[in-house]
Amino acid sequence: MNAAAKPKLTILLAAPRGFCAGVDRAILIVERALAKWGPPVFVRHEIVHNRFVVESLEAKGAVFVDELDAVPADRPVIFSAHGVPKAVPAEARRRNMIYVDATCPLVSKVHNEAENHFEAGRHIVLVGHAGHPEVVGTMGQLPSGAVSLVETVDDVATLAVPDPGRVAYVTQTTLSVDDTAAVAAALQKRFPAIVGPKRDDICYATTNRQQAVKALAARADAILVVGAPNSSNSRRLVEVAMVAGCRNAKLIQRAGEIDWRTLDGVRRLGITAGASAPELLVREVIEAVSLRYDASVEEVAIGHEDVHFNLPRVLAS
Repeated sequence: MNAAAKPKLTILLAAPRGFCAGVDRAILIVERALAKWGPPVFVRHEIVHNRFVVESLEAKGAVFVDELDAVPADRPVIFSAHGVPKAVPAEARRRNMIYVDATCPLVSKVHNEAENHFEAGRHIVLVGHAGHPEVVGTMGQLPSGAVSLVETVDDVATLAVPDPGRVAYVTQTTLSVDDTAAVAAALQKRFPAIVGPKRDDICYATTNRQQAVKALAARADAILVVGAPNSSNSRRLVEVAMVAGCRNAKLIQRAGEIDWRTLDGVRRLGITAGASAPELLVREVIEAVSLRYDASVEEVAIGHEDVHFNLPRVLAS
């Protein structure tokens, strides 16, 4: 197709998008561990929820496993950015393993909040998605029964707690800001004495990317979110875009997944990426769109991020 025959299209590129500081740190931890100890370095679960990232690290010598029993005791193991139950590092210590915790510091903050509430004698309500690794890790910081999980406002109505006067809540860091606010309001109405986070548990990167996608939704005919189907923050971006008014919002992992039929008649295409999706994949999508359209790119920025997290001491030097 020659340039003259291509339909015109404006790409509205969200900023910020893609990697957050916690994901950057987790990937760097694996790379530094490979440099320090040599391959293979084992990683319990996907370091972040993105197959491209996982496969890139596998090519460098990382081996991803489901549980510690698949890791030789003489090789280092890294725990994913989503966090792990306390039983996991305890088992690593029992086996005298070298381990590095790549849990995002903002997830660790939620763990600490939950532990502080427990020590103060409060029952903890965790707002999150059942089965997500971050939720499993957070609930695993405390004894069985100390944490109740709710996902929706409806769940709050049927929630039973030991003492309604001694309740606190924390949240998964990658939820929809608006949906979580509704659940928090329902918890506060049902349990007036409930104690919430001093600062929102939903992380800065999740909040910023959701605000950016809302800005896209106000102008775009369609939105593509680059991210993995098991990435909570990426899936929330699609939901937020649709609620904000852009019903034609799709999650794709790579440019090859674009359904071009859904872009028929589109003149303003929003593009963003979840916090675990590398910029390389965003550029791949832009290039694929530019092959079919006479495309111009306009950045839609709602702010700038300059957050940085230090590496664990064992890898910092």
